[in-house]
Amino acid sequence: MDPIHKIASIVPTQKAFSLFEEFKSFAFKGNVVDLAVGVIIGAAFGKIVDSLVRHIIMPTVSVLLPGKQGYLDWKWVFDGKEIPYGLFLGEVVNFLIVSMALFLFVVKFLGWVMRVKKEEKVDLPPLTKDQELLTEIRDLLKEKGA
Repeated sequence: MDPIHKIASIVPTQKAFSLFEEFKSFAFKGNVVDLAVGVIIGAAFGKIVDSLVRHIIMPTVSVLLPGKQGYLDWKWVFDGKEIPYGLFLGEVVNFLIVSMALFLFVVKFLGWVMRVKKEEKVDLPPLTKDQELLTEIRDLLKEKGA
């Protein structure tokens, strides 16, 4: 094989290897892995909330409100067409619970964690010799005046 064909056959292999290396460095960065974990946990949380709404909250609501078999059968009929508003209400309740949980976690809990960390970081720098002397003078004047 002549050198030109040999180089031409190596270039695609190097490009593929380079692409693989770029993908590997991207995929295993801490942020991407954290994001993937967050998405998986979020999906699992969504399933739990969905089950809570479908199997506990909405059946309880359907017991309290009149209806045949619960909220699944709540329908309006217009011109022979059924509009299942009970299913819609179930999805609205599902959304409200998920959004409230996200609000509490993201805004309230993480906001509190960030404030606590910020307060920990606000350590005052050590006092200079002049500042120490002024502090002592102030304390002595307070004692003398009291």
